[in-house]
Amino acid sequence: HDSHAPAAQAKSPKTAPTFLPLENMVINLADPGGNRFIQLGLTLQLQDAVTEAAVKSYLPSIRSQVLVLISQRTADELLVATGKEKLANDIIATISKEMGYALPAEKSADGAPPRKSRAAPNPVQAVLFSSFIIQ
Repeated sequence: HDSHAPAAQAKSPKTAPTFLPLENMVINLADPGGNRFIQLGLTLQLQDAVTEAAVKSYLPSIRSQVLVLISQRTADELLVATGKEKLANDIIATISKEMGYALPAEKSADGAPPRKSRAAPNPVQAVLFSSFIIQ
């Protein structure tokens, strides 16, 4: 009878994720001429309500860091699917750093295994774009 359960639940049947929408942001992009901007709506997929409370306490600095991060991108970088994916991963890394968590394991450029860290798993499971408009 479990065949109808969503695949996402297989990871952690104990708790469903918590979703924390952020206020929409309008950010100037790094395009030459400086006249392109993005209107962005983000929702953070978090482990649980405890994580949500922790993230909320950091929200002002998280928003600020995300604004800085996005303002360094160009429209061309963000318009491709890989650019959106990279942005989502960079936002997760930024939030983790801001909150003092270890970054998710990534292979280093020389192919060495990632450094082990004792910190808790990343509080942000995913960054979901609720709106993504570049003008």
